[in-house]
This record gives sequence, C-alpha cells and structure tokens, in this order.
Amino acid sequence: MNDLLEFPEKFECMTCGHEWEKEEEQPGERVVKDAYGNVLENGDVVQMVKDLKLKGTSKTLKSGMKSKPIRLVDGDHEISCKMDGMAIGLKAQFVKKVQ
Repeated sequence: MNDLLEFPEKFECMTCGHEWEKEEEQPGERVVKDAYGNVLENGDVVQMVKDLKLKGTSKTLKSGMKSKPIRLVDGDHEISCKMDGMAIGLKAQFVKKVQ
C-alpha cells in the first residue's frame, strides 16, 4: 500500500490530500506516541479514539474499533494496519494503545 506522492520539495497523501515538507533525515530512532502519550511499537494493537470517515469511500472507522497488530512506517501517517478488513494508514493522534 503506497498512497504517497513524492514531489521534489514535499510529500502528499493520495487518500486525504494532506501535504508536508520534506525534512532532512534526523539521526536516532523515531518515537511514535498515541493520543495519550503512550509509545507505540511494531506489533501493538490500537483502538480508535474518535470516528473518522475514510476519504474516497462510504466507510467510517468508529470510535472503539480495534486494529490487527500495527506496523510503524515513515511519513505523515505513522501507522500501517488492518481495520475492518481494509489495509489503511493512520495518524497516531487518532488512536490509543490497547494494553
């Protein structure tokens, strides 16, 4: 799943249209935190904290919906996972880690 357009000076998400500037690679490991400040890792299960309509579809991810184990990826949508039978990319600010 690669819903990312790359331009010389920016990236753009094909799903939601969000654009962000390219940044220089930062040394060290990237830390991804959920909506409550919990550090997320590959293999964690996350739960939606608010309803989100998926652009380009008639589906909505409902608050409380849980994912399959996640994978952290580079880019604006830090989380790659499966929810409701679909492979999607999510921003960490819309999920919480399931203990």
